[in-house]
Amino acid sequence: MNVHSAEATADSAYSEGVHPFSRFVSREDRLDRDVIVLGVIAFFVMLGFGVVIPVLPVFVRSFDVGFLEVGAVVSAFALMRLVSTPFVGRLLDRGGERTILALGIGIVAVSSGLVGLAGSYLEVLLLRGAGGIGSAMFSVSAMTLLLASASPATRGRSMGFYQGGFLVGGMAGPAVGGILAAVSIRAPFFFYAGTLLVAGLVGLILLRRVRVESTDAPPPAIPFRAVVRDSRFLTACLANLAQGWGSMGVRSALIPVLVVEAFGGTAAWTGVAFAIAAVSQTITLAPAGRFVDRVGRRPAIIGAYAVAAVLLMVIPFVESLAALIVLLCLYGAAAAFMGTAPAAALGDAAGPRNPRAVAIFSACADAGAIVGPLVAGALLDAFSYPVAFGSAAVLLLAASLAALRMPRQEGQHPVTRS
Repeated sequence: MNVHSAEATADSAYSEGVHPFSRFVSREDRLDRDVIVLGVIAFFVMLGFGVVIPVLPVFVRSFDVGFLEVGAVVSAFALMRLVSTPFVGRLLDRGGERTILALGIGIVAVSSGLVGLAGSYLEVLLLRGAGGIGSAMFSVSAMTLLLASASPATRGRSMGFYQGGFLVGGMAGPAVGGILAAVSIRAPFFFYAGTLLVAGLVGLILLRRVRVESTDAPPPAIPFRAVVRDSRFLTACLANLAQGWGSMGVRSALIPVLVVEAFGGTAAWTGVAFAIAAVSQTITLAPAGRFVDRVGRRPAIIGAYAVAAVLLMVIPFVESLAALIVLLCLYGAAAAFMGTAPAAALGDAAGPRNPRAVAIFSACADAGAIVGPLVAGALLDAFSYPVAFGSAAVLLLAASLAALRMPRQEGQHPVTRS
């Protein structure tokens, strides 16, 4: 998908809604304009990120360092995201979502451009860490603004559209990165900085302010103490932890090893398998969003997380690459529900604007992405593939069971835009 088609999709979704007979759908059921803008921003952010990721390990190795140092650069980005996320809520209270979103993107853009100019390994390590801080600012700001812009009736579809921008950008990025890397190993970092600057400008220019209103007076914000006791919030955080652990700790970290060691394949086949699974997830996002909005968050979390747990337990026992790809496609379809339903449940529990709750929710995924690879790798060294995959399956199943305590009807928080 090119930029023009992405913008055309956004315009179509905004003017016509996601339903094929949108003229018969109430305005409350249509995606808000800011949701469309955030989806476009997500596309540009992930396009650049997808360009850099395949090149980064090779670039770091060019400084004559070992694989431990390569892993440290990757971990520095995720670690600084986790450490800085709890402080982003205060920044949002002072600067507002649009400003902090653009500032966060700007930090990642500048640090990424400087990585392309780096002359030592230490410079790369420090700059990637700084990029993690900016990434946390962007992520929490975007999620807070997304939940504030989307009505309770469209939160699932809004999150699906937003994630779709990431997925499409992520699929296009590696292909562009391969072309740029052939020109120069440093070129992808400059390209990444450029796409981030575009994303930041789009946010500053097109995003609107959001306020929560009722017919009489703005309702009071939901007390944070009440939010952290809400079963919807607790389930959403556990689900996000399990998602980060399963996707990064097992899926991304162990499946490439499984492909090479168990099936005798190459790294290229891992890329093919992941790309096909990403297409499956992208196709499923729209129906997943409709299901979450119309049927409910509770059944979506119960079903999707249970299915994902079973799939991860089965994957270590497959005997062919084709069977693995089929299971990954099914996991991708489940991931579409796992990405939309918890975020919608978070919005139901925390209200349209609660940066502290969003920061905790986001930090749970980061924690899973950091700890998951370490634990899964240790379990694989000490035991076997089934035990390593089982570490994620247990968390996914726990999230499914936790959703049983969620109320069957989600709360309503009317939102208007100015």
